[in-house]
Amino acid sequence: MKKSGTATLPLHYGHVPAWLADRMARLGLAITECILQDFGKQEYLKRLADPFWFQSLGCVLGMDWHSSGITTSVLGALKKSINPLSKELGIYICGGKGKHSKSTPQELSNYSDRNGLDGAQLIRASKLVAKVDNTAIQDGYQLYLHAFVISNDGQWTVVQQGMKDADASARRYHWHSQTVTSFTEQPHAGICGIHQGKIIDMTAADAKPAKTAMISLCKEKPTHVLTEASRLIMPSHHHVTSKDIDLKRLGAMLWLTHEKRPADFEELLLLQGMGARTLQSLALVSELIYGTPARFDDPARYSFAHGGKDGHPFPVLTKVYDETIDVLTHAVQRSKLGMSDKKQAIKSLSNLAFRAEQDFAAKDNLDDLLRIERDNAWKYGGKTVFGDAKPPKGGQLRLFD
Repeated sequence: MKKSGTATLPLHYGHVPAWLADRMARLGLAITECILQDFGKQEYLKRLADPFWFQSLGCVLGMDWHSSGITTSVLGALKKSINPLSKELGIYICGGKGKHSKSTPQELSNYSDRNGLDGAQLIRASKLVAKVDNTAIQDGYQLYLHAFVISNDGQWTVVQQGMKDADASARRYHWHSQTVTSFTEQPHAGICGIHQGKIIDMTAADAKPAKTAMISLCKEKPTHVLTEASRLIMPSHHHVTSKDIDLKRLGAMLWLTHEKRPADFEELLLLQGMGARTLQSLALVSELIYGTPARFDDPARYSFAHGGKDGHPFPVLTKVYDETIDVLTHAVQRSKLGMSDKKQAIKSLSNLAFRAEQDFAAKDNLDDLLRIERDNAWKYGGKTVFGDAKPPKGGQLRLFD
């Protein structure tokens, strides 16, 4: 068994203001429902297990683009909005930060009883991944958050985070049960441990399905478990720089939604009446839902959807945020009734932006882009933890000359 990845982040303290927490829960739910409708539960769990996608989600939801706070706040928002609808969605989130992590076994047991799952097996898996990251992997990080995301068919993702006071950093660990089941379905892959060779032979004639394999795995010494597959290391600086994002991707999307809109753009997207700024946010949300994994290697770009609560790269645009929630929620609800036109329109946004990249010439004008967003933030209900955005003094710039 191996982790799907880790993320190393600057350790940030503080709180999420109520005006943002509520929006995070509502937009997080809308994104979740959209992914579940179009791709299913397994894909949703797979994405949560991707440190790059998870970081991108946190940026879209308005959290600080690089900090440890993304982990606790995003999982808290998702748990708040998903669990009351767990029967309908088929997804449930157990555990959380601090004392809430200790409730994971009981929550898993209760959920398993309601859905006919092997609760003992799931609890053992939860304890194993926590023991590996907290004890077997001696990297100096002490776990303080453990979230176990489970589907009603027994698949799961674990996201947990530890802190290291010595250098004021946090590390997030991602695990995915598909790693175990894939070894069952593709025996030639094998399972290897650090300097130990093969530890479990899933090709054996008496090999059992994934659940039995997971129980067997839980009996293995944690030092046999492989390290992560992918790593995300975020910089310590709070402001966004041109090195943190793909300027061609960002520039092409802005160019399309602000400057180069085809004559039939709104008719094509069935999103009449929406301003360019909301289209920009929806394009990034669309990519979060429909983009390929390679599109998430610069998570900071997704902070350009709604901004960040500490004002980086710019204040959270609450009016745009609310319109994004309304449009996506409405599209999801129409899809439940068999009318997928709105959702197809949102999907088209990311496709158009991707195609625009082929003809767009990137330039390093990030400072200008940031100034425009900050200057205009007050128009869109810009907020940070420090207060409301104010109108700028002097003139404003255009996105593109």
